[in-house]
Amino acid sequence: MHLTHLECPRCGSEHPADVLQNLCGCGSPLLARYDLAAVAATVAPEQFGLRPADLWRYRELLPVADSRFVTTLGEGWTPMWRAPAYGHEIGIADLIVKDEGLTPTGSFKARGASVGVSRARELGVKRIAMPTNGNAGAAWATYAARAGMGATIAMPLAAPTICREECLAAGADLRLIDGLINDAGRDIAELIAGSDGGIFDAGTLREPYRLEGKKTMGYEIVEQLGWQVPDVIVYPTGGGVGLIGIHKALHELRELGWVEDRLPRLVAVQSTGCAPIVRAFAAGEERVTPWEDAHTVAFGITVPAPLGDELILSALRDSAGTAIAVDDAEILTDLRDFAAREGLLLCPEGAACLTAARHLRAGGWIRPGERVVVLNTGAGLKYPGLVQGGAPS
Repeated sequence: MHLTHLECPRCGSEHPADVLQNLCGCGSPLLARYDLAAVAATVAPEQFGLRPADLWRYRELLPVADSRFVTTLGEGWTPMWRAPAYGHEIGIADLIVKDEGLTPTGSFKARGASVGVSRARELGVKRIAMPTNGNAGAAWATYAARAGMGATIAMPLAAPTICREECLAAGADLRLIDGLINDAGRDIAELIAGSDGGIFDAGTLREPYRLEGKKTMGYEIVEQLGWQVPDVIVYPTGGGVGLIGIHKALHELRELGWVEDRLPRLVAVQSTGCAPIVRAFAAGEERVTPWEDAHTVAFGITVPAPLGDELILSALRDSAGTAIAVDDAEILTDLRDFAAREGLLLCPEGAACLTAARHLRAGGWIRPGERVVVLNTGAGLKYPGLVQGGAPS
């Protein structure tokens, strides 16, 4: 392992990586840092192709020192599907969908759970707790069970039913909350405050290693394109860990010398029913104002005030990217249209990225001939009832 320390992106302070850490004293999430020169001297890009097809192929760039603590269900190395029919329709000839719906637990959250649980296990954690919009809780409960750890998950009542069932199947202590994810967060904060240190806070960006699992999407996109970067990466943004992680991965790859200096433009996609990042980006602000009365069919991105707002906005500006909000009715239309043309049922968050790409191409922000990668962050089958009409009674 080449992990050296944890760094605060806000105040610059360094923290040891060999003890449990949550937020920096200034309130910012912490980022894992590696001895990248040592990594470059240890492994070359062509060697990854000789390794198993999962995210642990990038072990030199992950935070687990002892392989005995690796908790895995084969997550990662998801396919990149070309979408020529739909791409032609919206004017993006080189449109590619990275399909995270094929991961264990049916969403990209398995990446963060695998690495986060593995590192927590290595550092002696016995029980984790976290708020969730559904998929993350299902993933962390599943991986905690595999690691022999306990899990307490707080989830809004409106979250997808299957995620609730996944948590219960994994033996988690499930707490259903009449509210949104920020309300679930308050419930978990109260629980942890009264636990005398026996429960570790694994909430979004409240520990540094979920991000390390999510960043492997960035590594895979580049490796699967023959160590080339696309022009644009479109990502559905709630808590934004995946977008922050992809941005981190791209910078690590550039510092390693494995990709060219030009990096992709990142796009944060939100719903018009919950768009705090879009609003802050348009106003040139560094922090978001909490979104009132948040609601969207793309439930996974219903995050009124993401903890990682500074990091999301910084990644967008650093990459010359943008943020865009799309309407729920268009999300559902594009979900159905894409399935009919390409044979792949996306989750609503993934479909939101198609809507965004369509609008950005129509407005000229995505230029002719550009290669665009869209993230489908979960299996459409986890959202029954979104495709309606036309079936015989």
